Amino acid sequence: MGFGFNLFFVFILIPLSVILLICWLLTRKNGYREILGLIWLGIIGLILIFVSIQALTAKKVLKKKDFYGEYVINRSFFQGKQADWQYDNFHFEIKEDDSIYLYVTHKNTPVKTFSGSVRTVKNYRSERLAINMQLPSHHIMECNPTIYRDTWSFYLVFNSPKFGNLFFKKGTWESLGSPD
Repeated sequence: MGFGFNLFFVFILIPLSVILLICWLLTRKNGYREILGLIWLGIIGLILIFVSIQALTAKKVLKKKDFYGEYVINRSFFQGKQADWQYDNFHFEIKEDDSIYLYVTHKNTPVKTFSGSVRTVKNYRSERLAINMQLPSHHIMECNPTIYRDTWSFYLVFNSPKFGNLFFKKGTWESLGSPD
């Protein structure tokens, strides 16, 4: 809990609880005991609600196994022809043997596959992805991605010198079948 809660706990809740407990012990009137019980039930209920809200809204903490899977262009950020073209032409996969494969396609036809390896950096609470591509590489994979985490998911942003930012999310690639 925060500093304000600690002040409330030490200077208000504990003294009030001690006063009500002493009054109940001296008078044996159940009203003091009931007030004391309601106060503590309310405090415990509020703590449980705040802990639950924090757990439900906290950003996803990523481990290495979370990065395994197939990634496609997230067309919901920027819709239109450019996003559709990027989706149809680029997707990649990170496999459990720590290998990465960038697939460059033209319509349904694979054009080229670029491979490399991945590792994670554990300097932070949530692990970061580090990519090492074999040369020659593709401009999309020149630098490590920026990772944006949500409550239940995450997405990767690669900064390409030719296309700018490319937003990838986990998903299975299927051709859109759009003509060039």
